[in-house]
Amino acid sequence: MAARTSPTERQKRLGSELRRMRTLAGVSAEAAAGLLGVDRGKISNIEAGTRPISVDRLRALALNCGCTNENYVSGLVEMAQPRGRGWWERYRGSLPPGLLDIAELEAYTLRMRAAYSMHIPGLLQTSDHALALFRVVIPQLPDREVALRLAHRVERQEVLEGDAPPPYTAIVHEAALRMQFGGRSVARAQLEHLLKRSQQASVTLLVIPFEAGAFPGAGQTVLYAEGPVNQLDTVQIDNSHGPLFVHSDTQLEKYRAHLDWMEGIALSPGRSQDFIHNIARQL
Repeated sequence: MAARTSPTERQKRLGSELRRMRTLAGVSAEAAAGLLGVDRGKISNIEAGTRPISVDRLRALALNCGCTNENYVSGLVEMAQPRGRGWWERYRGSLPPGLLDIAELEAYTLRMRAAYSMHIPGLLQTSDHALALFRVVIPQLPDREVALRLAHRVERQEVLEGDAPPPYTAIVHEAALRMQFGGRSVARAQLEHLLKRSQQASVTLLVIPFEAGAFPGAGQTVLYAEGPVNQLDTVQIDNSHGPLFVHSDTQLEKYRAHLDWMEGIALSPGRSQDFIHNIARQL
């Protein structure tokens, strides 16, 4: 199998999980190389995500590391199996890799929970709302990249379509609902779009009103993507310099607690819809 020059976040994640499995078992890289019949350098490349690993070798490594969690191993196997090119690969070389990694994360997750304080979730944005955001990026984006980002955003949203979309819970603060990105008419259309999306069986939209007060991680944008087991969950955080992906056990536990807290103080789905409708009427 050929080496990769620029592994995706998913490929790097598989490598980091294999490294963690090996080190927790006290198996040296040299010993792992001997078990798999490869040289020491290939183990380093596999764990860096720059070289793929076959399913047979992955299972052999798990067996020799004493990993008995079959759901976890099966999750790793699913990540290791070669797949066709995802739709996001059409944008490689034209858009930042982090944007493609977000699309890949969303494509493979089993369930998503997201929290937004100042923005409407990307998967729930109208094209006009997204366009208004892309036009205020610093440094200013050329028209061609704005068009590419908009097309990519629209394709990302298709993850919520189809016969079996992953369950998606979006927690949105009142501040985000009152932001008039693109002007009043664009903002009103965006709120109406939220109401329409919230009618989908797979989408749960929850609003945190101003009066709810403080909560953990206020101001932070968080996407929690669930894997087949908790160890394979991923948190994606927005930064001005690009997306950040975290998946240590401590961070995952922290962000699960954040989202649980926020869901606990949010309005119910029905009251959230009424709340959004009332803001839309004021525009």
